[in-house]
Amino acid sequence: MDEPIVKTIGLKKYFRAGKSGLLNRIFRQEPPLVKAVDNVSIEVQSGEVLGLVGESGCGKTTLGRLISTLETPTDGEIFFTGQKVTRGNWKAIRRQLQMVFQNPYESLDPRQSIKSIVTEPLLKLGFSKAEREAQFEKVMSAVGLDQNFAQRRPKDLSGGQRQRVAVARSIVSTPKFIVLDEPTSALDASVQSQVLNLLVGLRNDFNFSYIVITHNIAVARFISDRIATMYAGQVVELGPTDMVLKDPKHPYTQALLKSVPTLEIKRVEPPHGEVPSLINLPSGCRFHTRCPYVMEKCKTQDPEMRKVGDVNVACWLY
Repeated sequence: MDEPIVKTIGLKKYFRAGKSGLLNRIFRQEPPLVKAVDNVSIEVQSGEVLGLVGESGCGKTTLGRLISTLETPTDGEIFFTGQKVTRGNWKAIRRQLQMVFQNPYESLDPRQSIKSIVTEPLLKLGFSKAEREAQFEKVMSAVGLDQNFAQRRPKDLSGGQRQRVAVARSIVSTPKFIVLDEPTSALDASVQSQVLNLLVGLRNDFNFSYIVITHNIAVARFISDRIATMYAGQVVELGPTDMVLKDPKHPYTQALLKSVPTLEIKRVEPPHGEVPSLINLPSGCRFHTRCPYVMEKCKTQDPEMRKVGDVNVACWLY
């Protein structure tokens, strides 16, 4: 297999829960750590779409920001096309890594025209005016918007149009890899399918690789080649989309799928219990406080990812 376009090894990101105040300094205490991402190792191949699913607060967005170099890891390594991302080369690599944020209205500058928003990355990369004009026309056509949008402002656009502008901005520098953070969650249901079809078309036309962060299993099923389930800062299951969704191994993935509404008239069952605090995580397996199959060693030993057929799963059941 070729070198993965993106690879992480033991990636961690810890935040301090609040600022160090006067009492903290007097008693020489630091605010507690939030373990948003804790020892995550994943790979994404060229042209592949990896869906990242899980409940809110599990660390999905933080992982996406780390991979797109918008956050600095606390520990661990990130490789892009085999090259380790460091402080010395991250600016050169960033051109090839882009991110589309969840809410396009908040991520687009309301004071700028659409043309300025889309071409701003090219301006910072030193493209000439003629090159910026040509690339603007190309990407606007690619996302299904015409030149009449050039001088409009974000407030003049619908939600779907704003998201298309956000996508255009992310591809204008011809990246190889894009992180899509909940790309359809802020859109009406009727527009979501249009944006998903757009993303699939762009992937086929330009051979983009994606990580799609979503809590919507249907979105992950539609667009992803593989799915990674994330829980309390860790990836607990990773495998081909069909296998993970038809025969989930990890109890948490099983619980997520049970919570998806269907046309059948039956009660939807969300995962039992509450998501643990990322400040005070349970010992052992982090899901053991909610798991219906919990064993004694689950309470003290944190399982490592292991191969079960074509799926990797972190669970003592296997």
